[in-house]
Order: sequence, then structure tokens, then C-alpha cells
Amino acid sequence: MSNPSSSNHQGIVGGVDTHKDLHFAAVVNAYDRVLASNSFPTTRHGYKSMLNWMQSFGEVKRIGVECTGTYGAGLLRYLQQFGIEILEVTAPDKTDRRKRGKDDTIDAENAAHAAFAGIRTITPKTRDGMVESLRVLKLCRKTAIAARRIALQMIQMNIISAPEAIRESLRTMTRMQLIRTLAAWRPDLVGIVIFRLHTKLHSNRLRGDIWNYTMKLRIWM
Repeated sequence: MSNPSSSNHQGIVGGVDTHKDLHFAAVVNAYDRVLASNSFPTTRHGYKSMLNWMQSFGEVKRIGVECTGTYGAGLLRYLQQFGIEILEVTAPDKTDRRKRGKDDTIDAENAAHAAFAGIRTITPKTRDGMVESLRVLKLCRKTAIAARRIALQMIQMNIISAPEAIRESLRTMTRMQLIRTLAAWRPDLVGIVIFRLHTKLHSNRLRGDIWNYTMKLRIWM
């Protein structure tokens, strides 16, 4: 690790390669030369330690952060409190990666170089307020729609392979008729073919999934 005292009078630029449990950071000086690199945990204390570490090399002009919408979201929110210019670094430099290989420290250095030169960077989204709330709501709704569709498909597959007595009574029903019928099923546990019982029980559970997803979608609409 370099001695920070030699760069205290200069502005520095930081770069961060974000991950789930550990962020890798690097700083470059006013001549775009790497001063040092380090790693920090993805906790509030880790964010504070990272910022203090960067500031020990000089005034932080800007910081380039990868994946501000996922692994870097927490770090972005923390750094924005201090009025520091934050840039989201997009796709890494593939040419440099082919030459030097995949390395988290190198990725952090490349993020710092990109933020210094203003290349491969965009303004990150704030990830808070009404826009973020709507984004999360839309994502939940999309997930519920997909899960409901999968549950319906599984019911149809169960009907295709079900015993004749069950299949014939269900195959011509509409979607809502099918869901209501499955909701009313109460399998007889005495003297019943075990395969027919399992088919009814599994279909009834899937019906419950569909009903839950449907109710959620009505709330979100």
C-alpha cells in the first residue's frame, strides 16, 4: 500500500468494484496513476472506512462505482450524503481484461481510471423516493404474473397425466372454473387410489398459489 502523505495536496479519484460481501476499492492521483487499493466489507462501517481511506490520499474529486443498481446500491446511497460526485462505471475494459485477466483489484483500478477520464460512465440513478418505490412495485408485480403463469401451466400438466376420472371432469373448464373447482376439492382419504389423491392434493396447492398471486395482482393494479 502506498504512503498517502505524498498525495495529500492533490485531488484523487476513486474506483470501486462491488460485490455481495466485499467491495474492492482503488485510488488514482491527478496523473491517473494508481496510488493504492484495498477491500472493505459491505456494511455501513465498511463504507465509512472506505471513504476515510480514500480521503487519506487527498480530496476526493469523484468516485466511479460499478453496479450501482445492485451490489453498489448501498454504497451509492452512503456516498451521496457527502456531496461527492458519483459516476456509475459501465462495462469493464474488455481489452485490458483479456490482457491482465479477471481480478477484483484490477477491476477497481479500471473503475478509477474510467471515472478519472470520464469514459464508460453514466450518472447513477438515486435509488430512492417515489421512482424507486414504483420500480420495486413493478418488479413484484412482474414476478407474481410469472409465478401465476407457471402455476397454471403446472396444473394443466397435472391434468394431462391425471387419472381418467379427474382428467375428463377438468379438461373442458375455463381458467376460473378450474380454479374454483380445485378450491372446492376435498379428497377422500379412505379407499382412494393414492395417485388420484396426490393429483388432487398437488392441484389444490397450485390453485392456492394462483389465488394468492391473483389477489396480489388485483392490489397492484
